[in-house]
Amino acid sequence: MSTELLTEAFGRISGVVHSALQGVSIEVLTFRVDPAANTMAWLIWHLARIQDDHISELLGEEQVWTTGGWLDRFGLPFGSDATGYRQSAGDVAAVHVGAELLAGYYDAVHARTIAYLQTVTDEDLPRVVDTSWDPPVTLAVRLISILSDDLQHAGQASYVRGLAMRAGAVISGTP
Repeated sequence: MSTELLTEAFGRISGVVHSALQGVSIEVLTFRVDPAANTMAWLIWHLARIQDDHISELLGEEQVWTTGGWLDRFGLPFGSDATGYRQSAGDVAAVHVGAELLAGYYDAVHARTIAYLQTVTDEDLPRVVDTSWDPPVTLAVRLISILSDDLQHAGQASYVRGLAMRAGAVISGTP
């Protein structure tokens, strides 16, 4: 039962990400409300990076970011372990990539997440996965944390898309 609920919830993130990315231009992806604001491109990259980082840790495996060649395809000026956490406004601006690349990376991470969730049982959920917090973090809490963070950022990306459109940014060849 838990696996089905988690799979459905992660599927909701996918729907929001794909809806936000549909037909957007680089102008929309890099639109900023002000010089310190996050862009759609950064928000979607960041939510995928966090999911990739956390799921990889749960699996005890390398991240899709490096094993799938996404690090090289994106060509960002950050270390391979960068996820967006505590990045500067300049770092946000450096994520200047198209919707197809963002969707490709997100989809690779999402597929891995769904495959992982198929292995999780209800008995696994109370297992402690991180003792650096007080109280220690269980698998259930970590998965909910990923979901919460990703849903918030996907919604923010959709909101920024709407702001960009209202400001006159071109979506895909038409105003």
